[in-house]
Amino acid sequence: MQNPPPVQTSSQSVAQVAKSSTGLDENVAALLSYLFGWISGLIFFLIEKDSRLVRFHAMQSILLNAVGVVVGGVLWVAAIILAIIANLLADALGALVWILAMLIIGAFGIALFAAAILCLVKAYQGQYFKLPVIGNFAEKFSAK
Repeated sequence: MQNPPPVQTSSQSVAQVAKSSTGLDENVAALLSYLFGWISGLIFFLIEKDSRLVRFHAMQSILLNAVGVVVGGVLWVAAIILAIIANLLADALGALVWILAMLIIGAFGIALFAAAILCLVKAYQGQYFKLPVIGNFAEKFSAK
């Protein structure tokens, strides 16, 4: 009769996680760089000296939030202009244009939130997940 294989305890099955120069685990520091938007990204980018993973995610957080502010601002200015036009038209077309503008702003906000959540998860998993366009810039700036 064969003996069953030994059971691994949780401490044996957990992989070693590298530490960052902040004293935190790399994946935790990378996650925290997204948590409070560009502010936490900037803090971790400035204080992290050793970990490329943390510096990459910190820079991607800064860039993601910068793009969010710029594009969000442009969309709101466009919505205000459309509101003025809708007020001048004062008919069903004006209301339709305004509703469409609000739907676009809402969709952008949801997409930005989803991207941030995805980045949080990937950072905690210790992966170099690059967002389109932003990720390439983050990689370039964090390598310095």
